[in-house]
Amino acid sequence: MENTLDFAFWLTAGSIILLLALSAFFSGSETALTAASRAKLRAQADKGESGAQTALEVTEDSERLIGAILLGNNVVNILSASLATALLTRVFGQSGVALATLVMTVLVLVFSEVLPKTYAITLPEKVASKVAGPIRVVTLVLAPIVAIVRMIVRGILYAFGMRTDKNTHMFSIHEEIAGALALGQSEGTVDKEDRDRLLGALDLGNRTVEEIMLHRSQIEMIDIEEDPDAILTAVLSSPHTRLPLYRGERENVVGVIHSKDLLRAVEKVVRGGDGTLESVADLDISKVMMKPYFVPETTPLDEQMQEFLKRRTHFALVVDEYGDLRGLLTLEDILEEIVGEITDEFDPKSEKRLKPTENGDYIVDGAMTIRDLNRETDWTLPDDEANTVAGLVIHEAQTIPTEGQVFSFHGFRFEVAGRKDNRITRLKIRPLIPGGYPES
Repeated sequence: MENTLDFAFWLTAGSIILLLALSAFFSGSETALTAASRAKLRAQADKGESGAQTALEVTEDSERLIGAILLGNNVVNILSASLATALLTRVFGQSGVALATLVMTVLVLVFSEVLPKTYAITLPEKVASKVAGPIRVVTLVLAPIVAIVRMIVRGILYAFGMRTDKNTHMFSIHEEIAGALALGQSEGTVDKEDRDRLLGALDLGNRTVEEIMLHRSQIEMIDIEEDPDAILTAVLSSPHTRLPLYRGERENVVGVIHSKDLLRAVEKVVRGGDGTLESVADLDISKVMMKPYFVPETTPLDEQMQEFLKRRTHFALVVDEYGDLRGLLTLEDILEEIVGEITDEFDPKSEKRLKPTENGDYIVDGAMTIRDLNRETDWTLPDDEANTVAGLVIHEAQTIPTEGQVFSFHGFRFEVAGRKDNRITRLKIRPLIPGGYPES
């Protein structure tokens, strides 16, 4: 026994301890760098913390980072296990192989895996900032080997019909934030209203003008050929500040009249004339109206909001690829996608578009958007094929249903409660399962 405890024994034992420490370093680094929030690291980097900046840089290519860490970790684990087997075999003979397997399994599991990973997951940003420097060196040193391994892996995946893109992240920032908000709401740390507002703001880039515009059939318009006093009456009786003007047919929009501009013009005419409203008949509406602003129906909402702010206007007419009028959009419509319905004392007193009944049904306005319905009820009705609830029913039915017809799809029962001409005006909806159709 004394001959076995020589300098070579202690050198091998020290090497095993060093390798276990390296294994712990690789394991903790992998956990910290993958679990650390890039947003928090960015905030720390902006404050001048070099470690956070380095962590951001090394995590840019996650495939190369994970490859280098796994390569280093496996090398030190295999080497430490081999040394332990040789060491204990020298001391205990053939039984040392089984003993080395048992001892190394416990040591690697406790000190090289669970312990460092638990510490790293507790303070991911702090640990990531500290280990980023050494990990960057390891990544650079092992880069050639990792590149060969990546080629082999991609070749195998390619043979099975899978394509990989190193520039594609597994989850987008939008999905990460949406998931965090959903988790926060389920845990009670985020209110539903706050979640809806934040998700509404995030979704602006993924939604187009066509999805939220007021359809042309519902636009209140004025014929510019009408007498000026009739136009004045129409503007004053309307709840809207801006109204489109058309000539001949509604498709031919020639301008937009603003109530304030019209009233200023009327005041000028009255004061300059005989002091009575009869002089309004001499008013030239074409000189008061504003030039119409047309936007394509495919414009993303975030870009359109920027255009509204840039142009300092809140009103646009939506046209399709052929230049035909499709609808109307205001800045308020876009803001409502973030904060919800905005009403004031001038909005018409209309019935609520969503009314629950005692037996669990919901009376829904057919023109209500699927997104608004989902926001108010926390349902998950799909809005890929249609924007409105009526559009969804027509799409699923593949026809325009008659009043009283009943359909079941996406975990809901839909009954057509009202129809006017070819338009579904009202629906009765009931969830067949709690929360509607479960997300897959």
